Order: sequence, then structure tokens, then C-alpha cells
Amino acid sequence: MFENLSEPLLVARNIKLYTGTGNPELARKVADILHLELQGLLLEKFANGEIYARFDESVRGDEVFFIQSLAGVNVNDLVMETLIVADAAKRASANSFTVVIPHYAYARQDRKAAAREPITARLMANLLENAGVDRVITLDLHQGQIQGFFDIPVSHLTALYLLGDYFKSKPFDWENTVVVSPDMGRAKAAKKLSDYLDCGLAIAHKSRPRHNESAVMGIIGDIKGKTCIVNDDMIDTAGTLCASVVKLKEMGAGDIYVCATHGIFSGPAIERLNNAPIEECVVTDAIPCAAANKEGSKIKTITIANEIAEAIYAVYTDRPVSDIFGGDFNL
Repeated sequence: MFENLSEPLLVARNIKLYTGTGNPELARKVADILHLELQGLLLEKFANGEIYARFDESVRGDEVFFIQSLAGVNVNDLVMETLIVADAAKRASANSFTVVIPHYAYARQDRKAAAREPITARLMANLLENAGVDRVITLDLHQGQIQGFFDIPVSHLTALYLLGDYFKSKPFDWENTVVVSPDMGRAKAAKKLSDYLDCGLAIAHKSRPRHNESAVMGIIGDIKGKTCIVNDDMIDTAGTLCASVVKLKEMGAGDIYVCATHGIFSGPAIERLNNAPIEECVVTDAIPCAAANKEGSKIKTITIANEIAEAIYAVYTDRPVSDIFGGDFNL
């Protein structure tokens, strides 16, 4: 009746890919690259606002990957949705549950900057682990040290080189092009991008009197008459970014391009960017943006789908995720 259980059994590990409501378009792109179908997952919201989740088929013994960007005005619903789906997978006896979070919510609350503040980025890690998440795949965390908030494996990807490839396709005079870091905290990543593009580097020095506000004090480096590529990890209200752009123009900068992994675009961000003295604002599709790639809009998007697909494939086949970047992707 039974096979000889004293000998190793060849048991297939099935991979199943699911998406939440945070970024289904990106999930579909990833599924197409991996030649997979997005599996059925019922997600509903009751009249009182509570969230319900149920897998349409058995996930017992399966390797489950769940793609969910945690951003937007309903970010807290997306967080709760992710936790509920993780719990459902755990209770349905999935072999493992990997959550792919292109944009990690609350990443800027990664330390106590003032008395009686929370460290919400750590709380997020605790919630994900306690819900049953076995591994996290994420992209360009606000601070790489957030990986240390987890006691489970974290695969930290970067879109820096994808953005670099986008600008490499431009007919720039690279001897007169400079990558600009909007603050000291982004200087290391900006240096990596400038090295990748084989061009110069400049750093903006600023103070931040209040949340989502900043005052640019000066620029370290030569930007006069040069094409500037301002690089940041995220663009929220765009107030900081546009202030830096105006300062660059006042100091004699030439054409200005801005780029970031995460285009959050809260409040007046889109209007500010379209009215700013920039040529383009390039972001990834880690967060959906309805205003991108439309006629008259300065917002352009590039896809991270292939990179996410490579990471999922590497995890599923037990291969090094770092090979995607040649082993060098720590920012």
C-alpha cells in the first residue's frame, strides 16, 4: 500500500504564485516571465471594513509566493491583507510562504529620531514573521539595516542598475554628466550609480525642519553646465526633490533628470514634478502610477518584473539571489 518510507521519496515541490491588490499588474508581468499562472485567491472586504482571504485550491506542501506592494492611501489595508494571506497559507499547510514586497511600508520609521517615537519598520518585521512569513523579497529598502529587523531570510534587491541602464541608452555627454545625491544618506548609492555610468558625483547638503520638508543648504561637487541625474530611493511629496532641483538650476546646472525606485507621489507630487525644471522623472513600477508614460507627463516608468522573477526563480531553485547583481548589491 505504501512506498518504502525508509528510503528517500521523490516529492515534487510545486510553486504557486499569488497577488494581492497592491500591484496586480506587476504580478501579472512576473507570472508571464516565469511561465506561471496567477493562482486563485479570494480577497474581499466586509461591510465593516474587515478583510477576508481564502485560497481557491490546496496549497499543502507548496512553495507559495505572494506579491504585494505596500504603498498608497490604503497602505494599512494592504499590510493587513498580507498578514491575513500569510496566516491562511500557514494554516493551509503550505511548505513555505515567501512575500514579495517591492515597496516596504513604514521603512522611513526605522529608528527613534525623537523621544517616545516608535520603530515601526521593526514592528512591520515582527508582524510579518508572526503571521507565518518564511522569507521576504524586497527592493531598495530606505535603509539596508532594516534587513536586521528580521529573523527570517531577506533577499534585498536593487533597481539601481536598471535605472543606470535606462540612462545609458540616452545620448548624454558622459564627461559632462553628474549623478547628484539629494542628501548625505543617499551618497553611497549615488556613488555606485555614478561608477556604473562612469560619470561624476555631487551631493546636496540639506536640513529637514519637519516631516516631508527640507531646506537645501548647498551642493558638494561641480554641476555647472552639466547634465544632472538626481537619484533617490523614493519620491513622496516631491518637495525635497523639487527644492534640490531649483537649487541645482540656481547654481548653473544644465538638463536635470530625476530617478528613484519608489514613486509614492503623495499629494501634489505629480503636479510639482511636471512643473519642475526637469526633463524626466524616472521611477520603477514597484508602485503603480496612473500618470506615468502619458503624453505631456514627465513621469516615466521602467519595470522591475524581470528582476523580481529572477529572484523568485533563484529562491525556488535554491540558487544565490546575489548572482542577479554579480554578487554586489549592498547599498
